[in-house]
Amino acid sequence: MSDHRPDRSAESIELRLDRIHHVLGPVEKDGQRINIAGEDVERILSDLGCTLTPVSGENTVWSVTIPSYRYRDLEREIDLIEEVARLYGYDRFCDELPDKTEAGGLSIEYQTQRKVREVFRGVGLTELVQYSLVKPEKAEVFLSNPLFAEYSALRTNLLDGIIDAFAYNQSQGNGALNGFEIGRIFRKIDGEIAEWDNIAGIMGGDLLPQGRWTRSGKANPMSWFEAKGILERVFQRLGVSVEYRQDSEDERLHPGRMAALWLQGQKLGIFGQIHPQLRQEKDLMDEVYAFELDFRCLSKVLNRDSLLTPHFQSYSSYPAVERDLAFFASLDVPVANLTKTMNKAGGKLLAGVELFDDYQGQNVPEGQRSLAFSLAYRSGDRTLTDEDVEPVHDKIRKALVKQFAVTLRS
Repeated sequence: MSDHRPDRSAESIELRLDRIHHVLGPVEKDGQRINIAGEDVERILSDLGCTLTPVSGENTVWSVTIPSYRYRDLEREIDLIEEVARLYGYDRFCDELPDKTEAGGLSIEYQTQRKVREVFRGVGLTELVQYSLVKPEKAEVFLSNPLFAEYSALRTNLLDGIIDAFAYNQSQGNGALNGFEIGRIFRKIDGEIAEWDNIAGIMGGDLLPQGRWTRSGKANPMSWFEAKGILERVFQRLGVSVEYRQDSEDERLHPGRMAALWLQGQKLGIFGQIHPQLRQEKDLMDEVYAFELDFRCLSKVLNRDSLLTPHFQSYSSYPAVERDLAFFASLDVPVANLTKTMNKAGGKLLAGVELFDDYQGQNVPEGQRSLAFSLAYRSGDRTLTDEDVEPVHDKIRKALVKQFAVTLRS
């Protein structure tokens, strides 16, 4: 561990006899239960090299000066009490079981983290565990007594290790390592060491390798939408709505295929394709995607009651009515914003929005792209008719034109 504690060898610690009695309890001596005597405390600590100076007062209190060779592990009053118990003899203290006991259990924080792990495993990612110790080149927190120079610092992110693990598994002929890790990172903020948990993952390769016979044995590299879909399923199962914003700050990711993830006004993390230069350096396969999320930000907004306790949600037994919606939209408009507007305008009748075509090229105005969506309308108490669907569908069309100035094609 990194030791940044100040030198307190010249400081003294206040030790109270009544506190010793409260923590350790009585001892058994000559068949009687009595409290440990102050003389025994002075003898034990003096033998350790401590200097005890009585402090005036009603109760027996000492000011204890710690020897220079013990100031690292004797820092508090409870440390001195532990030494008294150890040298006096644990077996000499009376054993008493508590009158009432309560069943133990996992904390809410740990249950939440375990549920998040289950969700990531449920979408097909393998959980990874890596060392927190890394090379010191890009680290901020260093060890004072490392065993090896190669592992003399603590990691500042999870993504670097995830990428190295992917490259190593590929070099061993194991194919794509689609995995995730929930682990602790260490940073220096305003000169102070801070640590918290992050979530990182990596995805690549062919999602359906068993179906290569339909493609003449050729692998089909994972696309942006497939990788994003895996992450979207995680967010959907966790019950959170994440916004994707354009970003290009992380040098490890492709500047044109990277997005910042935002959750309720806070930056959750990043997601994108591995930069071609880094992919070439690591000799990675084509189309590898990675993400890293701040677990603190995610855990704050999770509805822990619904996450930890499954709730049944009724489904509609009536068929859905599907409508297609195609239009030209500016390249600067994210699909996520379009989808959000459609869901808001569609209200309760709009059951789903799916993008099935994204085209740029011939017959498309410059600076725009052609998008086509499939919209599903459904009610829980009746079969919808055209009279029910058309007003809502028209409302969505008008909302898109008003907010994003799209050119409708259907």
